[in-house]
Amino acid sequence: MLNRRTLALSALSATFAACMLAGCAKETAPAVDYVLLDGSQRSSSQWAGKVMLVNFWATSCATCVKEMPQIAATHLKFNARGFDTLAVAMSYDPPAFVARFAETRKLPFGVAIDNTGAIAKAFGPVQATPTTLLINKRGEIVKRYVGEPDFGALHALVEQLLKEA
Repeated sequence: MLNRRTLALSALSATFAACMLAGCAKETAPAVDYVLLDGSQRSSSQWAGKVMLVNFWATSCATCVKEMPQIAATHLKFNARGFDTLAVAMSYDPPAFVARFAETRKLPFGVAIDNTGAIAKAFGPVQATPTTLLINKRGEIVKRYVGEPDFGALHALVEQLLKEA
């Protein structure tokens, strides 16, 4: 005999399956303002028409440090085609450490320090690093990675998103 919990799980599974087949509405990326390490003021409104990779990271996060060369390589591979990257250092990361890391690694994309935690809060809240979001040209979050992404799959998805109108 089926109990209420089994019926509820069954209904949830059916809803999830239908959503996966039909394509659910995507979450819209929040509107955020931020300052890059060079002091320039930016806004997520400037992302319109681009595929964006937003990476929340910290210099004290071993996985973040390990994946950063691949984040940079991804940026360089797709940047000329309408792809951009923003690395957002978490509020607890000392600004001097972030600036030194970006400088010594010659990061080829914008780096912001989320001093107040407002950017991380707007995107989630983001609580674990690394957390990486892929945003399409329409400003919709299409993928959220917690931990290091599978970069082969990420590149395939970026290719697909760059082809969209």
